[in-house]
Amino acid sequence: MPEKLKTVIGFDFGSHWIGVAVGQTLTRQASPLEAVKNNDWESIKRLLDAWQPQKLVVGLPLSMAGKDQEMTASAKRFGRQLEGRFGIATSMIDERLTTREAYQIAEQTQCKKSKQEIDSLAAALITESWLQNYHQD
Repeated sequence: MPEKLKTVIGFDFGSHWIGVAVGQTLTRQASPLEAVKNNDWESIKRLLDAWQPQKLVVGLPLSMAGKDQEMTASAKRFGRQLEGRFGIATSMIDERLTTREAYQIAEQTQCKKSKQEIDSLAAALITESWLQNYHQD
């Protein structure tokens, strides 16, 4: 019987920065980590080495109508590269409105956040969505 998932790393793919978060299947919650520059595979490797995730989740940017958009192919390619480079199962998950929600959370907490912090907060929302809706015990 395969070992149950424990740690999940989620990514909010962007053309310049990639938001990153870590989640736990026990709590089904995630926390933002430091964003990494797009194509900074060494930083991603350091994060994966530190957290030892059993699963990776990448936000899939879709239009509001659920159709592919400009960034969809790039995000899918990033997901394939993650799985190929690091040998960790990777899932894509609809990320519609997560960045908007991340900005709203930052506004509600009256906490000024950089674009990179917003990206990682969006990654946490993406990760929690996967944990709550797709992860099976």
